[in-house]
Amino acid sequence: MSAPANTVVGTSLAFGLPIASAVLREGWVLKKRRKKMQGFARRYFTLYQSGILTYAFDRDQPVRDQVSLHHSAISTAPGRKDIHIDSNTTFHIKCLSTEDFDLWMAAFRRFIAGPESRKSLSMRQFTRQGSLTVNKSGAILEDMTTTIAELEDAVLALSGKRASKPKIEKEKSKADKDKHGPVFGLFKRSSHHSSMHDAEHSPTEEKSPTQRVHDALDTLKTQHAVLSKSIQTLAPLLDVGQTMRNSPLPITAEEEESNTTPVTSSPSTSFFTPAHSRKRTSIVTTTTTRSDSVNEWFDADSDGAEEFVLDIPPAQLDSESRQPSKIASNDSRSSLGYSSANTDIVGEPTRASSESTVDNEVQVVRRAHLPAAPVGDEGSLFTILKKNVGKDLSTIQFPITFNEPLTLLQRAAEEVEYYELLNLAAAATDPVDRLSYVAAFAVSGYAHTRHRSGRKGFNPMLGETFEDVRMKFIAEKVRHNPLEMAYHAEGPNWELNATSAGKTKFWGKSLEVIPLGTTYLTIGDDTFEWKKPSSFMRNLMVGQKYFSHEGKMTIENTHTHARCTVDFKPSGLWGTSPNMVSGAVYSPSGKVLTQLEGKWDDQLSQTLDASHFKILWRVAPWPKDTHEYYGFTSFGITLNEMTSDIDGKLPPTDSRLRPDVRALEDGQLDIAEQEKTRVEEAQRERRREGQDTKPRWFKQVGDEWQYTGGYWEARAQGWKDSGTQALW
Repeated sequence: MSAPANTVVGTSLAFGLPIASAVLREGWVLKKRRKKMQGFARRYFTLYQSGILTYAFDRDQPVRDQVSLHHSAISTAPGRKDIHIDSNTTFHIKCLSTEDFDLWMAAFRRFIAGPESRKSLSMRQFTRQGSLTVNKSGAILEDMTTTIAELEDAVLALSGKRASKPKIEKEKSKADKDKHGPVFGLFKRSSHHSSMHDAEHSPTEEKSPTQRVHDALDTLKTQHAVLSKSIQTLAPLLDVGQTMRNSPLPITAEEEESNTTPVTSSPSTSFFTPAHSRKRTSIVTTTTTRSDSVNEWFDADSDGAEEFVLDIPPAQLDSESRQPSKIASNDSRSSLGYSSANTDIVGEPTRASSESTVDNEVQVVRRAHLPAAPVGDEGSLFTILKKNVGKDLSTIQFPITFNEPLTLLQRAAEEVEYYELLNLAAAATDPVDRLSYVAAFAVSGYAHTRHRSGRKGFNPMLGETFEDVRMKFIAEKVRHNPLEMAYHAEGPNWELNATSAGKTKFWGKSLEVIPLGTTYLTIGDDTFEWKKPSSFMRNLMVGQKYFSHEGKMTIENTHTHARCTVDFKPSGLWGTSPNMVSGAVYSPSGKVLTQLEGKWDDQLSQTLDASHFKILWRVAPWPKDTHEYYGFTSFGITLNEMTSDIDGKLPPTDSRLRPDVRALEDGQLDIAEQEKTRVEEAQRERRREGQDTKPRWFKQVGDEWQYTGGYWEARAQGWKDSGTQALW
C-alpha cells in the first residue's frame, strides 16, 4: 500500500517548485473534498523529508496540491482515524485503517521532531533577536552610501572634472529616493537621521568643494564608528545563531531570555511532543500583568509545527463511527474565468444618495468616526483557543478586550449593507439580470470582513433586538444555546428572511466558522434561497489575522429552478489572487446563461461577451482611518449611532441601549467590563428563575425562523402593549 520510507525521488515539479528529497511515507488515504456534502475521495499522498505533503489523483498523475508542514498545526481525535493539517490551506484526511493512521502520524512526528524543523526554528529565533540591530545597521549603511556619493561629487568638483549637479537635479533625486525608499524597503531612515541630513545639507549656505570634502570625511568617520559598534553588538547574536544551527537540541526557555515576555518552558521539553505520550509544555506566556485595570495579552510564537488533540464528545464519536465513509469519484473541474483585458464596462450601479426611513423624515447626517479608538490590546486569540481545541466558540468566555463595539445582531445588519442591489433585482425584468443582482448581493455580504478578524461582536441577550430603518431591518436573538439569530428586511417589491446560526472548529492555526442557517429572498413570484460557505480566520498563532471565505454558494430560484453557483476560491490555490470569486448563472435545464467574476471584498461583474462586462456591485470606499477604528466600514460606524430619527423610538431591547457596548465605544474599558458582567449575570438570574425571554418577532417553522410581523406597527404606537421589556 505504501513505498518504503527510504525511497529516493528525483527532482520533480509541484506547482513549479522543485522537490528533491527522500520520501518519508506515501500511500492512499481519503481526503475531504472541497465541495460540501460530497464526502471523502481516495487520493495518493506523499510526504517528503523536506516537509512537503502532496497529493494526486493517482500515483503517476501530476500533483494537485501541496502543503508545507514547517508551520502547520496537526489536529487529531482519539478513537478516530482522521487527521487535520492546517497551514496556508487545510487538508482533512482519513486513513483507511488504524495501522495506517499510526504510520502516517509517526511520519509526521519524525518530520516535526527532525533537523529541518529545528533549523527553521533556530533561524526564526535568531532573526527575532537580531532584527533591531540589523535595522539600525541598515539605516547607518544607507547614510554612508549617501555620504560617499556626496564625497565623490565634491572630489570631482574640486578636481574640475565635473561640475556639481544642478540644484534642481539634486532635489529631484532626493525626492525620488524619499518616494521609493531604500532597496526592497528593508531599512527605513529614522527621523533623527533625516533631520541631521537635512540640517547638514541645507541649501541656504553654499560650501566650497574643499569644505564639502572635509565635511564628508568627518561624517564618514562618525558613521563608521557607529557601524562598528553596531556590528560588535550583532556578533554575539551571530555566535548564538551558529550555535543553534549546530545544536541537535530544540530551542529552550533559556534562549528566550533576551525577550521581554516571560516564558514557561523546560529546557528538556521539545516544541513538539506526541500527544499520546506526554503533555506538551507551552512556550507561550501564561502570565498576565495588570496595568490601569487592563489585562495585557501576549501573542503566541509560532515556532515550528504543532499537534493538537480535538476534544470531541464520546457520543459524537460513536454516532460517526457507525456511519459508513462516503467515497466520491474524482473532482469535476471546470473553468469559468474570463480575461478582463481590453474589456469595456457597460454599466455600474451607484449607491443611493438618499436614505428612506420608516417615517419618511428628513435625511439624517450620519457620523464618519467612532467616539473613541480601541482601548487596550486585542490579545492573542490563539492563547485562548489552544486550551479549547474542538469546542464551540460561543461557549468560551473572552475578556472585554476581544470585543468590538457591535453586537452580533448589528454585525448581521452589515451583511445587508448593499440592499440597493435588491432594489435593482426587483426592478429587473430579465430573469438572468435579476439572479445576477441577487448573487452580487449575496457576495457583497462578506465585504465588511476584509479588515475585521481581530475582535468579535458582543453575544446578544436572549430576546435582544436591533433595527435599521434604512431597509426596515429587524433582527432578534431567538435561541441561546445553540446561538441562533433571525432577521428580516424589506424594500420595494422584495422581502428578505434569514436564520443566522453556525458552529466553529479550531484547527490549530485557523478557526473555521461553518454557517448553518438559510437565507430566503422573495421578489414578486420568485423565491431565492442560499446557504453560505465556510469562513476561516487565518494566522491565529502569528502574523496578521485575516478572513478567508472558501467553498461554493448556490443561489436557487425555487419558482423557476434557475440557479447561480458562486465559487469562493481559496487564497493562493493554483496561483489565484486572494479573495477571488467566480460563478455562472444556469437555466433550469443546466445551460450556462452568463458568467460572473470578481472579488468578495472589491467588486463583482457580469460577462456580456468576449470584450464587454457589466459591473454589478462595487464596494463602497473605506474610511481612511479604518484600521484605527476596529476595521469598520463607513456603514458599520453608523450602526451603534443614536440619530435623531430613532432617538426615543427604540424598544428597550435594542442593542444600541446596551450599556457595555456603549461604554466600549466610548473607550471606557473598565465600565464596559463591569457592565458586561452585570448584563450577563442578569440573564443567568432570569434563566434560574424560569423567566427567560421568549422570541417576540419571530416564530420557528421547522429548522428556520420566520418573521411574524408587527414590529414597525408597535414602533409607531410607542411600544404600548408590545410585551417588550428591558434586558439590562
